[in-house]
Amino acid sequence: MATVVMEQISRLFINVQQIRQIPRLLESAFPTLPCTVQDVDVPWVFREPHIRTGYRPLHQSWRYYCLTLFQRHNEAVNVWTHLVAALVILVKFQQLAEMVDFLRDPHAQPLFIILLSSFTYLSCSALAHLLSARSELSHYTFFFLDYVGVAVYQYGSALVHFYYVIEKEWHASVRHFFLPLAAFLAWLSCAGCCYGKYMSCRLPKVVHKLFQVVPSGLAYCLDISPVLHRIWACSPQGCTDQAVAYHQYQVLFFLVSAYFFAYPHPEKWFPGKCDFIGQGHQIFHVFLVLCTLAQIEAVKIDYVARRTLYERLHGDSTHDFSALFVFTACCSALTAFYMRNRVRAQIKEKEE
Repeated sequence: MATVVMEQISRLFINVQQIRQIPRLLESAFPTLPCTVQDVDVPWVFREPHIRTGYRPLHQSWRYYCLTLFQRHNEAVNVWTHLVAALVILVKFQQLAEMVDFLRDPHAQPLFIILLSSFTYLSCSALAHLLSARSELSHYTFFFLDYVGVAVYQYGSALVHFYYVIEKEWHASVRHFFLPLAAFLAWLSCAGCCYGKYMSCRLPKVVHKLFQVVPSGLAYCLDISPVLHRIWACSPQGCTDQAVAYHQYQVLFFLVSAYFFAYPHPEKWFPGKCDFIGQGHQIFHVFLVLCTLAQIEAVKIDYVARRTLYERLHGDSTHDFSALFVFTACCSALTAFYMRNRVRAQIKEKEE
């Protein structure tokens, strides 16, 4: 009996010793990362207005930049806001897949596309903010990828608004040009952002921002028009449509996010105080995520409640709409790839 007791105590002691080694094992798996540096220690292309510290050093291993997901730096909040949102979109897709037959119901294709495009832009944005600090070429490459994600999401938004949200009066006015124009403006948004980024060293900051804001603003004005018409048509009757309420939220959240994207507030008022948390771009991320979640909730309700209307309006044209989505994504990706090659040539020229 005593022998058995001693064996049990011995095993317990070994287990305790193993537990005590866990912190050491974690430390070897996640080595101490280099400290962040100040804005003067990185090239100008990495610097953000009024952000003084929290930059990551260049030319480290890819493993280092992946591990900075768990480090405190000035891009950490930007990474986590869109990374968590991308995971939320995956959960929503799983929930919707239980009630929607994405494979057999052609009218569910636009709903699938908005989920796919939302996940794409959120993932591309998280990657850009996480990995772009490695080198100048990496910076341009990942942000060009980010702009492709934005273009894909813009067309996805236009598609679901046109397909599920639109009223028959507005459909009659815009049906011949809405989606082709939405696809063109989505590509133009990607091209404008890529070109503005590429030329940022030669352009004033305001002009660089215009290349990003103007095409995206034009695309949004078109994409949101079915939603605004729906809200306007519903409001005089004392609308109780739950989907319209979510559409109102998505418009409000987008306008707030657009303000913080265009203006570097509040860091402009408190230079150096918002380096790690509180930046305008971080607030932009949060409200854009809220806009996307409200939008998905609204179109999910419309998919169920307005089936008779959109089946009559669109018939069997869903495959054409989906093909235009693929075409837009491919054109945007090719544009980003072309601009990346120009950046690479420019960097090589500079080094020689």
